[in-house]
Amino acid sequence: MSASNISINGQRLLADLYRLREFGTFKTGVHRPTYSEVDIASRHWIAEQMRSAGLEATIDGIGNVIGRAAGPGPKILLGSHSETQNEAGWLDGALGVMYGLEVARTLAEQGRPGAIDVASWADEEGHYMSFPGSRSFIGELTETEIDASKNRYHGKPLRQALAEGGLAGLPRLQVEPGRYRGYIEAHIEQGDDLEAHDLKIGVVTSIVAIWQYRIRIEGVQNHAGTTRMAIRKDAGAAMVRLATAIEATFPKVCAERSVWTFGRMTLEPGAPSIIPGAAEAYFQFRDAEPAVLDRMHTTLEGLIAEANAAGPCQVSLHIVGRSTPVKSDPALMAALDRGAEKHAPGLWQRMPSGAGHDAQYLAKVMPSAMLFVPSIGGISHHWTEDTADADIVLGCQVLAAACADLLDQG
Repeated sequence: MSASNISINGQRLLADLYRLREFGTFKTGVHRPTYSEVDIASRHWIAEQMRSAGLEATIDGIGNVIGRAAGPGPKILLGSHSETQNEAGWLDGALGVMYGLEVARTLAEQGRPGAIDVASWADEEGHYMSFPGSRSFIGELTETEIDASKNRYHGKPLRQALAEGGLAGLPRLQVEPGRYRGYIEAHIEQGDDLEAHDLKIGVVTSIVAIWQYRIRIEGVQNHAGTTRMAIRKDAGAAMVRLATAIEATFPKVCAERSVWTFGRMTLEPGAPSIIPGAAEAYFQFRDAEPAVLDRMHTTLEGLIAEANAAGPCQVSLHIVGRSTPVKSDPALMAALDRGAEKHAPGLWQRMPSGAGHDAQYLAKVMPSAMLFVPSIGGISHHWTEDTADADIVLGCQVLAAACADLLDQG
């Protein structure tokens, strides 16, 4: 059957998403942290749905749920993640997993069995570490990393969480060379660009890099009432001055879609009547262009050098992590373009992703791309996150058409 005749079952798709939403319901969203009891239960449910769709489903030693189609390749791999941020939304990640399941079923029912593999990657949300599921699948995750990893919220060792979830000792599946034509990940936008422009589909051109830093300022702790202002070395005030300088300077060196964030600031000892002797902040910026990232980094270093020269406190900059921007595969994007123009003519655009996704790791070993659908109000990582049912169904129809198109090309 040609791509033009493929038609998904929208009601079935929505029913699956609503059922997955019941695993960890929190208000109108979901609380389903990685490797929690409810997360493990949801992974077994996902595996059951894969099997009912004719896929051979396996939950591996890191918690990935992989549904493999029978027969020779090359196949198209679809998926995303199924755990959530704490007290967060019901579609972030889950949408892409259920899209994969629905496309696999639809193509099998309409004359294309064995064309689609589906994956639900583990811990994209980083409760224990960054992207362990997709990194494991491409062969990047080490046993040493697993040994060292603990939950960032309550400190449980990853090894303990895997054992409690029944995953200890299971093999970790890795990508089979030559099996895949490519990987496509569908996701809610997590921003308001599509909604603000009355658009329904985003074809992702790139996934931004995230460069994250720890900024440390050393001052002198002293009495807040008796220490004259002229002799103070207030680390808290120094951090405020630096943050103000960054906010004033970065707009002059960034690009149109660059963003930057102070995600956490702490004062030591953090008491009302004590001048902070130290301050620490986690700061990050994001962009898809290496030249822009380099420019922002150089600017940050310059501002810190100026702060040290001006005193009275000393500032140090520590690199926490630097990811690499990833460009989407042109052929996969073109298929998504055609699917969008067929099913949402004039209501789609190409756009970058400002968030990190498993696709950036799959792109290291196979052609990869992404599809976005609108987020109501641009809200994500919050229990009010939502997307209209009609937009959910439309996005899956576009994805199904793109997959059939790619299969038609051979």
